[in-house]
Amino acid sequence: MSREQRKMLDDLLRHREPAKSQSVQEMRANFAAMMAAMKVPAGVRTAPTNLGNRPGVIVDPAQDARPGTILYFHGGSYIMGSPYTAMSLTANLVSKTRIRSVSLDYRLAPEHPFPAALKDALAAYRGLLEGGAQGASIVLAGDSAGGGITLTTCLMARDADLPMPAAVVMFSPGLDRTHSGASIDSKKGLDPFFTRESFTFTDTLYLAGQDPNHELVSPARFADLTGFPPLLLQVGTNELLLDDSTQLADRARAAGVDVILDVTADVPHVFQAFTDIIDEADQALDRAALFITQHLR
Repeated sequence: MSREQRKMLDDLLRHREPAKSQSVQEMRANFAAMMAAMKVPAGVRTAPTNLGNRPGVIVDPAQDARPGTILYFHGGSYIMGSPYTAMSLTANLVSKTRIRSVSLDYRLAPEHPFPAALKDALAAYRGLLEGGAQGASIVLAGDSAGGGITLTTCLMARDADLPMPAAVVMFSPGLDRTHSGASIDSKKGLDPFFTRESFTFTDTLYLAGQDPNHELVSPARFADLTGFPPLLLQVGTNELLLDDSTQLADRARAAGVDVILDVTADVPHVFQAFTDIIDEADQALDRAALFITQHLR
């Protein structure tokens, strides 16, 4: 692992244009532009689809596909993003596992606040099951807000008496909208993306006045994880959201759930997207791919 690479990435992120007040549309455009610069591996094919009455994107390996489906949820604080902003992550998982992915274009706040995105996610999962897939042939995966959606989809599926997926993969997930973990303050200044104030802004748009003290909003604090499938949490030490993952891992262990907490030093939020800059990104995706194939084989 290269400390020089990690420092270079941190410097790069800190030397972006100074933050200024932006409209939601400007935030979406800037986020899309940033993610469009991420490296997408060759050897995958994409096609539009619909799942659970929402559009999505199928990402297939170019050849020798293995059985199973990765249902992917993109990040973007519930107000930004699309399957295309997460394409580097989704395509890397497909390339490394040779397993098809379906990436969902769920509804975004503030036009569609909580729980619209979660309803879309559950409908997509239900759509795969009604299409003939077994729960044991599906892995849920996502980054940031999408990482949180993977977990809440399991909660809602269990409450609806649907079969659980084979496993869940979360990259830097947002799992606690109360922001009660110590890292929200202890990582201040280390995180090149977020501040407590930036979370307050996006949470206000997403929650639209609803209480964050709810298991579907803050599962790291309130969710009962009994009966959950194996979980993989990948997070960096420079993240304000670090303790979203550490608290969730503690809650999973207490519920008797298999959980891997995979923490990488000195890397930022969703560092797995920076495969052309730091070796740790590829290495983390390799570990995620191994986790997926182990649970789908």
